[in-house]
Amino acid sequence: MKHTPTAVPSATSILNALVALRNPARALRAQAYFKTAPGEYGEGDQFLGIPVPTLRRLSKEHRTLPIRSVMTLLRSPWHEARQLALFILVLQFERGDEVKREDVYPRYVQHTQYINNWDLVDCSARQIVGGWLLSRDRAPIETLVRSRVLWERRIGVLAL
Repeated sequence: MKHTPTAVPSATSILNALVALRNPARALRAQAYFKTAPGEYGEGDQFLGIPVPTLRRLSKEHRTLPIRSVMTLLRSPWHEARQLALFILVLQFERGDEVKREDVYPRYVQHTQYINNWDLVDCSARQIVGGWLLSRDRAPIETLVRSRVLWERRIGVLAL
């Protein structure tokens, strides 16, 4: 019997799978919990209503997803797609060699506009930003904590 390699899923196929897991009632609760109404800290964030344990399981299944696809997920309007991307980035960073870490860290800090709620920061900043800067110049942390953007300040604090 011939072994055929498993096709690497695309960001689009993963997004479609996430949408298929949508739970509208849970999404409404998440929108209230994460303060997405006008003027609130999470204004406009969109939820599918997928629980975190499901996203963690999916991150392990897709931990080898190419970085370009991970970044596509991170730019999604869906909160859970961004969280899945961050879970994958953390796995790739923690299990990666120096070259992989050198690829993940700058992409993370260049995409902070998509890391825009406390849970997204909390599941990734310490591991990626803190992990990268642990034995390096910590000047980037000072830049983050002085940012006008609430979530960048939180990234800086948690990176410490």
